[in-house]
Parts: sequence; C-alpha cells; structure tokens
Amino acid sequence: MPQTLLLVKQDRLAESKLITREDPRLGPNEVRVRIDSFALTANNITYAAYGDSMSYWRFFPSGEEGWGVVPVWGFGTVVQSTHPGVAAGERLYGYWPMADSAVLQPVGLTPSRFNDGAAHRAELPGVYNQYVRTAGDSSFTPGSEDIQSLLRPLFTTSFLIDDFLADSAFFGADTVMLSSASSKTAYGTAFLLAQREGVQVVGLTSASNKAFCESLGCYSRVVTYDDFAAIAADTAGVYVDFAGDAPFRRKLHAHLPQLKYSCAVGGTHIDSLGGAKDLTGPKPVFFFAPAHGKKRFADWGPQEYQRRFGRAWTSFLARVQDSRAPWLSVHRHRGPHAAQSAYEQMFAGRADPREGQILSLA
Repeated sequence: MPQTLLLVKQDRLAESKLITREDPRLGPNEVRVRIDSFALTANNITYAAYGDSMSYWRFFPSGEEGWGVVPVWGFGTVVQSTHPGVAAGERLYGYWPMADSAVLQPVGLTPSRFNDGAAHRAELPGVYNQYVRTAGDSSFTPGSEDIQSLLRPLFTTSFLIDDFLADSAFFGADTVMLSSASSKTAYGTAFLLAQREGVQVVGLTSASNKAFCESLGCYSRVVTYDDFAAIAADTAGVYVDFAGDAPFRRKLHAHLPQLKYSCAVGGTHIDSLGGAKDLTGPKPVFFFAPAHGKKRFADWGPQEYQRRFGRAWTSFLARVQDSRAPWLSVHRHRGPHAAQSAYEQMFAGRADPREGQILSLA
C-alpha cells in the first residue's frame, strides 16, 4: 500500500516536496491508519523551527537525509489491524505525520486511548505518543473534528501557560503581554487570563491584525509592534513570546525595566529567531508545555487534570463557535498538492487569522 508524505527541507523550511513510498507490511500487534484530516497552524511551523533542538523530526523519520516530516494533529481511521484490541474502522485522534497514512504499535490500551509503542518514540515526550479512541472519549463531539484538530492541541498549551503564570503569582506582575496576539495559542491564553482578577492582558500584533485581535474581546488592550512604546515604561509585566522575534524582544526588554519575567513559547517569525545575547532584563525561559502538563498530572491526578482542562476547553469552544460572532471559519484543502500549497502559504505568513486550515493528503 503506497504512502504519500509531504517532506520539508530541514535547513530551508520554505522548501517542500511530495514523495510516495511503499508502506511496510504490518507486523504483529500493529495498525495501519488512514489519516483523514489534520490541522495546519503556526504551531506546526514552530515544530519545524525547533525540529532539531526539540526532537520534532524524530517522531516520523523521513528516511531522507536533510528532509523532515512536520508533525500535525488530526483524525484518522484504522484500515488494517493485526492487534486484537484495535479493530478496523476505529476512529482515532492524535499526532500524525503530514501524510495520508501511518502505522502505529498500540500499547497501554484503555477504552479511551492507547500509546504508540514504536521504539524510536520511546524517549520522546509521552503526550505526543497518545492516541484518543473517539468511541470511548467523553469529550469528543461528532461534527467538531475540524475545530478540535485546529484548537485542542493549541489550547492545551494555552491552558498550561495560564496555569503556570497563575501558580507563579504572575511573578509579581499585573500585566501580561502576548506577542503574535492573533495566533490561536495566544488568544486561547488571553481568553483564560482575561478571567483572572487583577491582570491586564495586552496583545502585541501587526497593524493588519489589530482589528481582528480587538474583535476577540479577550485583550484589555491591543498594541501594534511598531507602537510598542505606547506601553508605559514602568509597567510591571510578564512577556509571553509566541513569535520568537529576537530583535523585537530586545527592544521590548529595553523599554520595560520593570519586566518581571520573559517566557518563550513559540517561533512563528522564523527569520528572526534568536537567543538572549545582550538582552536587558530577565533572561527568557523556554516554556515546554508537556513538562508542565506532567507536573500537573502528578499534582492533581489524571482525573482532576482532565476535569479542569475539560471545563476550560468547553468554555473556550463555546466562545469560538458562538454563531453571533464566531472567531474562526474552517477552510479545507484536499489532495497532496493542495496540502503542499497550504503549507507554503502558512510558512510565508500569509494565512488569515480568522481562518483555520484543515488538510488531507488522502
């Protein structure tokens, strides 16, 4: 059975190509999954940007030196199984290669989920190796697959950032500033922070996205990158950087001598990624959501974690899908070449923040 994949040049992320290769025969206790649809967001560009340093290229080896497979979140259907506990026809939600199919080795089965036991994924963060069996998932709503693919992985990060900052008493700050304020992870974070008493949430964005960010209603104030000096210099703030734009980070740090904490989350401005050399104020600390999620699983227990996340997710989903003023419209791209074009548009930063991109190579 042939498999079609979209590969990305690891040192030139704008360059991509489609390949078709023969899928291996299934071994014992394996399943072959048709990847029906997946979301493409700025988060996936971050996966590619940190492909080496954060091991994202290791999840789905391309087999070609210098080329990688960008991981994505979405839904698939088991089309072939040699595993007695997983039947053909099962629907799964999880972490996939940007491809039309994948082979998994299910282990640790429960009615609602299992892990991929592939040897090359054993040392990688467990949150990415888990697959939800939709028939046993109480939070799954038929008809919401596109929105779940687009927002649930990102909102998990939003939920954990909000919890981390609140647990840290906002490092003594009263203002949280979010770059890439039009990104889905940023406005998910802003949605949660806006419910915290005594915290101002400032969105930082481009002039072209300012009106969109203001329309969300979850930012206390929206400021363009060019007008960042409008933020009072004596602001006691926390900077949450979703953009990874080193020159802007340097300017903002220099402008805010009372900055309490600098949190690096993502990297959507690929050409501007950089470190903390010659940076005024606190050194940026990378926020790795799976690590904080693991801590909260230990603190609260899995059931309490799921209860808290589920309550926040349900509230966010209701706001995003509010028919009176929806935050997101879904655009679908079917076929390998359409998926490749959508990737190129996303990488170039030409995606409309009001749109969610759902792709399928199948």
